[in-house]
Amino acid sequence: MSSWSSENATKAYLQALKMGKRGKEPDVGEFISALAAGNNAQLIVMACSSIAVSRTLALVAAARQTGGRVVCILSGVIGDIDASKKSLGRYANCIEFVKGDAQKLLMGDYRGADFVLIDCNIDIDGHKNVFRAAKESVMHGSGAGVIVGYNALPKGSWRGYKTHFLPIGEGLLVTRIGENSDVGGGRKRSRWVVTVDKCTGEEHVFRVTSSSSPRKVIEA
Repeated sequence: MSSWSSENATKAYLQALKMGKRGKEPDVGEFISALAAGNNAQLIVMACSSIAVSRTLALVAAARQTGGRVVCILSGVIGDIDASKKSLGRYANCIEFVKGDAQKLLMGDYRGADFVLIDCNIDIDGHKNVFRAAKESVMHGSGAGVIVGYNALPKGSWRGYKTHFLPIGEGLLVTRIGENSDVGGGRKRSRWVVTVDKCTGEEHVFRVTSSSSPRKVIEA
């Protein structure tokens, strides 16, 4: 995964906005899309508990900007693939659907994923196992990537890993693997800022990145 691309993030955000249907969860899909595209994700894997939902459209929008591929792993009943394709309409052709155990598939056919989206409703502890597999998958690839859990509000954090909880929609857990690598001679640090528009009530999430390297002093 290469450095952050504001241009890709912005284009994916706008594309996801056009593709999705706005509901009671403001900016969740658009934020996920911008996060995946901004990080130039090439192998994007989504682990669903049942049929693929609007989050998948967000990943399609991101892949269009990065030239990447989107894989949707379904762990529910056999009919989920057909139901998912029907719900996604013409965009279904942009996604590779597969049924099976997300934990095993991330360590097998899809090892090296650099963006993984996990439905925390897979089962009580299943999302944590998928997260561990996703981390290993990222490390076996470029060594850098992003893992996001949605429907995370009642689930708590992934213990033992540095996660950011974002209070949008039903809650997002965001973990960046390899984020402590040095870039440009300085160590990059990032944090998430959530703001609420007082007029509309909409939530907006921003990623603020700074460098811990000392600033150079230029003498006159």
